Amino acid sequence: MASSVRIENLNAGYGNLRILHNVSMQVPSGDTVTLLGTNGNGKSTLIKAIMGAIRPQSGRITAQIDGKEHNLVGMQTEEIVNLGIALVPEGRRLFPRLSVEENLLLGAFRSVARARLAENIAYCYEAFPRLAERRTQLAGTMSGGEQQMLALGRALMTAPKLLIVDEPSVGLAPLFVARTIDMIAQLKERYKLTVLMAEQNFTQAIRIADKGYVIVHGEIAFHGKSAQEMQQSDLIRQHYLGG
Repeated sequence: MASSVRIENLNAGYGNLRILHNVSMQVPSGDTVTLLGTNGNGKSTLIKAIMGAIRPQSGRITAQIDGKEHNLVGMQTEEIVNLGIALVPEGRRLFPRLSVEENLLLGAFRSVARARLAENIAYCYEAFPRLAERRTQLAGTMSGGEQQMLALGRALMTAPKLLIVDEPSVGLAPLFVARTIDMIAQLKERYKLTVLMAEQNFTQAIRIADKGYVIVHGEIAFHGKSAQEMQQSDLIRQHYLGG
């Protein structure tokens, strides 16, 4: 069933420092929406607000999951994940001293995911054969690209309805960036996911995006209702495509 997120007039930050200023955006059911912006413009702060890691100063964040609306503001992160919202964080945030398989199993902690554990881990190994080959290897000894595969696999183990991916290209060689973006698209189709992807690499992000937003200094500076609109934007051409 439908899974979507709506953000309305969101103001958020850290203590007295406000990072987000009246941010409004939508992630419609079944779409891949990219949130484009360079470092320090508020992408990760917005994701933290959605996931309950910081509490907004004002505004609304509502998620529609399986036909039911949920107000995410004030909810704990665990409760948000239990709704079916999964995050692949920037920097992967794996457990480096645990094996590949142990990291994957830790993703399947919610009851819905435990019921589908065997199915989901089998698909993770099908989607990422390298993980199957290295299931007993410690996560901290893997390459950046392999760790990104593992972070995506761990998120899938939660049996999500909505997948949030924060900066999947950070620290990866160009070839692995393209492969990672392609895999996000494949996972979306396989699991019928809704995807919000925060990214700096416009060229890669636009390949799989249905629509997107540009955030500048904590404000939404542009909303492209299609990939074509984004490609034709003067703002994006100037700041992300070299003019």
